[in-house]
Amino acid sequence: MKIAIMGAMPEEIAPILKELGSYKTVEYAGNSYYEASYKGLELVIAYSKIGKVFSTLTAATMIEHFGAEKLLFSGVAGAVSPTLQVGDLVIATQLAQHDLDITAFGHPYGYVPEGSVLVDTDKELIALGKEVAVEMGKNVREGIIATGDQFVANEERKNWIADTFHADALEMEGGSVAVVCKALDVPFFILRAISDAADMDASFSFDTFLETSAQESATFVLKMLDKMSKY
Repeated sequence: MKIAIMGAMPEEIAPILKELGSYKTVEYAGNSYYEASYKGLELVIAYSKIGKVFSTLTAATMIEHFGAEKLLFSGVAGAVSPTLQVGDLVIATQLAQHDLDITAFGHPYGYVPEGSVLVDTDKELIALGKEVAVEMGKNVREGIIATGDQFVANEERKNWIADTFHADALEMEGGSVAVVCKALDVPFFILRAISDAADMDASFSFDTFLETSAQESATFVLKMLDKMSKY
């Protein structure tokens, strides 16, 4: 089985590459892809760069060009639910595109004809992720993640996204990855670590958080691979 492991930024895949040790680098379509073997699984690993266009390109390439049969995505997200704190882990159950707007034609926000507002993630991979969370002693939440090509810092906009999509977290890649995987019938899993919340501490350092959360996410993903290798 070939598994795609994807992040948006180089920091999000660096700990995985370090853990694997050896891998083959393939340059394709303006990006670098890393191929490796792990416990009988074939892996293709890449960071897409930020945003829906790049994440769509990368996910489609990993599936269509490299032959990935499942996709695991890990990265960071902002909280829109007041119950989420910095460092909390969220497994996406569904994803939406909050910046997709053709309401002028009578459609709801996030909808395009022949599509859907929400895209479901794979239930078996969610169950696997929850098993890993228990083994790691992590309190992982499940919830809806909203995606858009905007870094949303405005409180009013955050509240609108939370209310409109019943979203828990907010980022810039997951919704487009979900559309690709659904269209190509590839099971996918999206894990996000919360990097900002309503009660942010002024001493918070995003760079430090990114490094530590990337390491934790890498451990989480590798434990998922351990379980997948047994099937």
